Amino acid sequence: MIRKALIHDVAPIHALLQFYAQKGELLGRPLSNLYDHLRDFWVYEDEDTGIITGCAALAFCWEDIAEIRSVAVKEEYHGQGIGSALTERCIQEAFYFKLKTLFAMTYRPNFFARFGFKITEKNNLPMVKIWAGCLDCVKFPDCDEIAMIKEL
Repeated sequence: MIRKALIHDVAPIHALLQFYAQKGELLGRPLSNLYDHLRDFWVYEDEDTGIITGCAALAFCWEDIAEIRSVAVKEEYHGQGIGSALTERCIQEAFYFKLKTLFAMTYRPNFFARFGFKITEKNNLPMVKIWAGCLDCVKFPDCDEIAMIKEL
């Protein structure tokens, strides 16, 4: 079941993101940041166990652009379409808000390409992204993520 994240989901979201951050597959987020941006998140909850098995966030950057970020699924749930379903939900939400553009910073470009994202230069992304997120990143200025963009 996909639903908007609730306050008690912050700890499982944080654990999931930290797991992949330690593997170098996504950038981790501080716990305080997750509380600040909880409304951005969707979670996939296993209906039988109540366990949060995946998450994704749609973060608004400006009036017509947002970023899909923090897409993660527990390893034992891979291959069940959870990451795709969460990404689709973020795209639907972007349409609901009448956004014109979505982007993602990723280490998995093939995943996002399935949704119509195309690789782009980082300098094509809004400066808001650079000042809001990149400057605080542990990898700045040596970012090795791939920038991808999708026009809606």
